[in-house]
Amino acid sequence: MASLPSEGLSRGDLRKRLRTQRNSLTPEAQHDAAHMLAEQLTKLPEWQRANTVAAYLENDGEVGLQAVINSANQADKILSLPVIHPFNRQHLLFLRYHQNTVLTRNRFNIQEPVLRCPDVVPFSHHQLILMPLVGFDADGNRLGMGGGFYDRVLAPYRHRENRPLLIGTAHDCQHVDHLPIEPWDFPLDMVITPSHVFRPAR
Repeated sequence: MASLPSEGLSRGDLRKRLRTQRNSLTPEAQHDAAHMLAEQLTKLPEWQRANTVAAYLENDGEVGLQAVINSANQADKILSLPVIHPFNRQHLLFLRYHQNTVLTRNRFNIQEPVLRCPDVVPFSHHQLILMPLVGFDADGNRLGMGGGFYDRVLAPYRHRENRPLLIGTAHDCQHVDHLPIEPWDFPLDMVITPSHVFRPAR
């Protein structure tokens, strides 16, 4: 699978180029990518073993996870979605999601569950987190949108062995040959695209 050369490009330049690429995909290509990714993911033993998983609702050309969400519901997994914290607006909460969950749009115009305290799922209760991204490389480095939300959630787990498995989900066109990283970046355990499963050596 070809990757985007990153030499000479800043993180901002990479974000712009990669967002343009994924937003240029046709609806048919998006649909096919979502189903191919779901097939890749749901065959993994890590997915099959997990009882509590976090996903996301796609935005800005991200690969869709509705087929994955449907699979989680059919397997009776506890499924959560990220929600911007109402009081600490630079942090995320994770709320249980099911077919009847009422959704709203946050300040980034991204759909998220309406906050209900009984629906909060502590981050540490998850076995597996599906993470959106703008770009990734084969070493598991992740380029996000730049808000740092997942970095802040993950910061307390940097030196813990007992933490959720972090899986990035992306289109094939979001693969970069090498990502410049920052000290606060948290590497992924795995990246799944419609055509490939990346398992970085650690």
